[in-house]
Amino acid sequence: HSVTYDIDQKYKTPYHSRYLSFLKQAQEKNVIVAAAMTDPKGDRSKGPSAQDDPDLFTHVVERRPDGVVIRGAKAHQTGCVNSHWIVVMPTMRLQEADRDYAIVAAIPVTDKGLTFIYGRQSCDTRALENAGSDIDQGNAKYSGQEALIVIDDVFVPWDRVFMDGEVDFAAPLVDAFTTYHRRSYVCKTGVGDVLIGAAAAIAEMNGVAKASHVRDKLVEMAHLNETIYGAGIASSHESRPTRAGNFINDDVLANVCKHNVTRFPFKLARLAQDLAGGLVATLPSQHDFASDETGPILKRLLRGRSRNDTEARVRMLRLIENMTMGRNAVGYLTESLHGAGSPQAQRIQIERALKLEEKKGFAKTLAGVKE
Repeated sequence: HSVTYDIDQKYKTPYHSRYLSFLKQAQEKNVIVAAAMTDPKGDRSKGPSAQDDPDLFTHVVERRPDGVVIRGAKAHQTGCVNSHWIVVMPTMRLQEADRDYAIVAAIPVTDKGLTFIYGRQSCDTRALENAGSDIDQGNAKYSGQEALIVIDDVFVPWDRVFMDGEVDFAAPLVDAFTTYHRRSYVCKTGVGDVLIGAAAAIAEMNGVAKASHVRDKLVEMAHLNETIYGAGIASSHESRPTRAGNFINDDVLANVCKHNVTRFPFKLARLAQDLAGGLVATLPSQHDFASDETGPILKRLLRGRSRNDTEARVRMLRLIENMTMGRNAVGYLTESLHGAGSPQAQRIQIERALKLEEKKGFAKTLAGVKE
């Protein structure tokens, strides 16, 4: 929509013009923009304006002729510390009393009013215990990170404000964002492919790759992973154009994709741990393998099928541990559960699209039931 401000002629610019200008600059400069939607929320039974602490949801505290001042926080922000811009937006449907919380604005990550409090993860100190080592990290090359962003009276000029007070548009914005975002969780199938490969590799190192139950578990892992992928691709295939000319993917299939993600990675992790064996949880550290006293013993006793594969086996076990129990498990498992909304959020959206009356009509027609 094209709401304008009567504050100053200089800033009397339609929202869509501001947004398109920002989008064009972001594309030209190839910058990373973090979408900051999730607020701390506080008492979940109350809306933003009913909280004891107003800062539990990001909101406008002052409107000036040249812009707005906002305060609050955004939680669980993956990749925010290595982004260029933060775009804050509402996290839920809003009421008239929540007008100050209906804010969408772009903030550079270098703004002095932003504080990034880095999240801690399981096993993260072990990666730092032995400088120069990489085996105990599990994932030797890549690791995710999240942070809590504290927004302390940040000034945003009007040309970077894309919503201010329009509570009626908060719900459609959240729905559109989550439709894109929940479909994007098909990315978990890439992680699933790695985990399937690790499970197959450790089974081979253990000398059981040809066992029928092992092959069946790998088939089950592939089935689960491809089911996630199929729903995501179907959501994109059923995309429809908007009046603005961009396409939006099918919302029901997007929610089905994300709902599968809240379940299937946990099953994949269980099967990977099953194939890895108990050593995935009891493996000695890299210090022990490097020790003159214990190293030779461990290398001899913790070998697999091959006499010379101990280090490769240890590395594969650490990878599986990292993906299903350690630091990267936060991104693959917990984040699969809660990212882009918890399981109930997807079930609500699926319920809204059930079209039960239409489906009952189909059944009544075939059954010969007359109204």
